Amino acid sequence: MKPKLILKLLHIFSLFLLYSSLGYGQEYSISGKILDAHDRAIEFANIIVFNTDQSEVLKGTSTDASGFFIINNLESNTYILKVSFIGYQTYEQKVVLTGSLDLKTITLEDAVESLDQINITVKKPTLRREADRLIFNIEKTALVEGNMLQVLKSTPGVLVLGDEITVKNSNPTVYINDRKVNLSSEDLNQLLEGSSANSIKSIEVITNPSARYDAESGVVLNIIMSKNLITGYRGSVNSNFTQGVFPRYDLGTSHFFKNKDISFNVNYNYSKDKINRGGDDMVNFLDNSNAINESWRSLTNRNTWSETHSLNTNFDYFINDNNTLSLSSNTIYIPYFKYSINNNTLITDINNAFLERFTADNLSRDNKYNVGVDLNFRHSLTKGSLTFNGHFTTYNYERNQAVLSNFFDVNNDFINASAFNTNANQDTQIFAAKLDYSLPINDSSEFEAGVKTSNIKTVSDISQFDVDPNTGTETIDNLNSDAFDYDERIYAAYANYASNTEKWSLNAGLRAEQTNIEGVSLSTTQINTQDYLEWFPNASVQYNISDRYNVYANYKRSIARPGYADLNPFRFFLNENYVVSGNPNLVPTFTDHAVIGTTLFSDLLTIEAYYKNYDGAISEIPRQNNTTNEVETTNEVEYISVNFDKTVEYGFDFLTYFNVTDRWSIYAVTSFYNIEEETDFGNGFVNQSLWSNYSVLQNDWTFLKDSSLNASFTLTWVGQNLQGFQIVEDRLFSELAISKSILKKKGVLSLSVSDLFNMQDATTSVRYQNQFSRGFSDVDTRYIKLGFRYKFGNTRLESNERNIKTDERDRLNKVNN
Repeated sequence: MKPKLILKLLHIFSLFLLYSSLGYGQEYSISGKILDAHDRAIEFANIIVFNTDQSEVLKGTSTDASGFFIINNLESNTYILKVSFIGYQTYEQKVVLTGSLDLKTITLEDAVESLDQINITVKKPTLRREADRLIFNIEKTALVEGNMLQVLKSTPGVLVLGDEITVKNSNPTVYINDRKVNLSSEDLNQLLEGSSANSIKSIEVITNPSARYDAESGVVLNIIMSKNLITGYRGSVNSNFTQGVFPRYDLGTSHFFKNKDISFNVNYNYSKDKINRGGDDMVNFLDNSNAINESWRSLTNRNTWSETHSLNTNFDYFINDNNTLSLSSNTIYIPYFKYSINNNTLITDINNAFLERFTADNLSRDNKYNVGVDLNFRHSLTKGSLTFNGHFTTYNYERNQAVLSNFFDVNNDFINASAFNTNANQDTQIFAAKLDYSLPINDSSEFEAGVKTSNIKTVSDISQFDVDPNTGTETIDNLNSDAFDYDERIYAAYANYASNTEKWSLNAGLRAEQTNIEGVSLSTTQINTQDYLEWFPNASVQYNISDRYNVYANYKRSIARPGYADLNPFRFFLNENYVVSGNPNLVPTFTDHAVIGTTLFSDLLTIEAYYKNYDGAISEIPRQNNTTNEVETTNEVEYISVNFDKTVEYGFDFLTYFNVTDRWSIYAVTSFYNIEEETDFGNGFVNQSLWSNYSVLQNDWTFLKDSSLNASFTLTWVGQNLQGFQIVEDRLFSELAISKSILKKKGVLSLSVSDLFNMQDATTSVRYQNQFSRGFSDVDTRYIKLGFRYKFGNTRLESNERNIKTDERDRLNKVNN
């Protein structure tokens, strides 16, 4: 997009904002005075305004020394007003606001029971289906006693496979309180696993994100954190011990403080892990007639040792009723990461007779950190609001690798050895800024618009050295050494309209994104440039036939740009014969996703049909080189990302969520879907398709009279499916989680067991043209985890006329970003 055009659009947008902010009507207020039964003023009582179904806190305040309160900037609408204070019964009133309202005096009645006898109600998770998303509410449920990653594993429709988070075969973009988390999949998992879930309110699985989300957000996982309006301090410490193949440990603490002007939250976690992984892979190298020439069976053992520090902070400054300033950060520091691969490869002929073998020992040491900072400013206008966000991420990564291979002949006698070392470095910086405008048009509709710019700069290099195994002398290998500079700039603008009435819900928007990319390989002088402007429409519509039935449909176009690491032409050797390569010729993937569905019997059953078309789907695939001649045999397996010519997925989903009893709830889903893939590898087109099944059965129970014992058991079936021309065999994921409140509900003991049936390991196979291989991956997914969390702190206020000395429990949730 040309600079003059950008400036013109910004000018038009600014004029629109000015017109909108000046041209709309008056805001109203609710005021009153809170007294006790003896007509004494209650200071610091909490006044909270909800929407009519009480699913969202809209505004809140506290009473002053005379018991007076006022809540400004409310629209003409219907609200639920709640007044609460320790030792008193909660007061609730429905308010139909058509002008500023003075409630005069509200009297709070004394609570019947003493504070020491208050029981905290543990709720069951609730599930709500909307046209564009699934909302999984877990606040005050047993699930909050784990970490964020465990919550995602229990979220309907979300599957966690190793470091990869998927939603219906798509990798979602993760947001926390509508702020994008700019982390790699591995770092994101470490962040989520190291962050306590006790402050999560809900998980939104947004399958059709509106235009205000980046076009890359084909599916969004938005983690909504609870924001409590009560002043005071609250904290917790937690620790977990996990026994898998090896023991793992983590320790964390969370702290939250809020007063009239500020709120501050900090979460820190330290983990020390050793994780095992085994592999049994077979590659059948073929001759010119595609008959087996040699078979290579590789038995591999991988171990990783790591120490991880993660720190999440959020600071909110409430300047006044119209302005709020927020500063948040996500930080991961991994000072110690050791990766060891021990490989023994046996080579046999077509008759399975032993020919030779080799071993390869690969030892890598990493050091990396990732720091992301967000600055938010929100300003409430006379009508609507303006929000500015500035983001900065800095990421630094270093890897030192040493590989030693030993070769043995047909008699299993040592022949010779070879060795090489590599040093890899990467420094990445991400800058982003966006401006969003929200305008309520009337009680049931809203308009949103905004602009955004982002810039990613990455500088990386790799140096490979051939090593003399006898002397240790290093010689630079220029053919496998390189430096790569990457620069990506994106300019975006969007507009979105949403309307919700008793019968109809509509959400429609359009986003435009201009992308400019330049990647330069310094040693080869290879330059990859991309320059394109694309439009991304989205639409969702839902019709409520009655309170028990509705139908809906949605459509979205999205983009998946190749990662800058995938575009990097580096060749990273696992050993002499296995290599991971970048592909500078990758282009983006464009996805068209359409859904029609219906919800029956008051959200008891949801039925959907969907269709996805991927234009240029990107997948990392193994490609074996069968080159053989009288002089040399080159047997190599290269893992490289490529664009497919055709990828189509369609299927049918059936979802239900219901309470069997008041202490037992069930979530179940089954999906039947077909994936078809097609591309030309230079020897003609390859086409494969396969029907698959994905099913989940989740049970949640609450036990004991005080609901202090909770359990959850989840089974996830992933049937045989197609992934990048690889057939992945059936898998069964299983997890049992139990939590028990102790120490007057201040402490929580938790126990979880994963992969009870030892069926989560993946078996894959490849067979097309001259590609013929299979693989088995034994991942460290069977474990028992024991955890403990202790909550402390209070919200005691010394100026309160009633000097409450008992800690207020389970009313203060923490903000985590």
